[in-house]
Amino acid sequence: MTIHEIIKENRISRSLTQETLAEQINVTPQAVSRWETGGSLS
Repeated sequence: MTIHEIIKENRISRSLTQETLAEQINVTPQAVSRWETGGSLS
């Protein structure tokens, strides 16, 4: 399992949207989307 799969799986298991997760960790929803698709992790 890759890091982007782990991020997405954990977000879904907690019933969070990308927007909600982004708000909680103070990043943009686009950053969460990139993480989940295997894009840049920075």
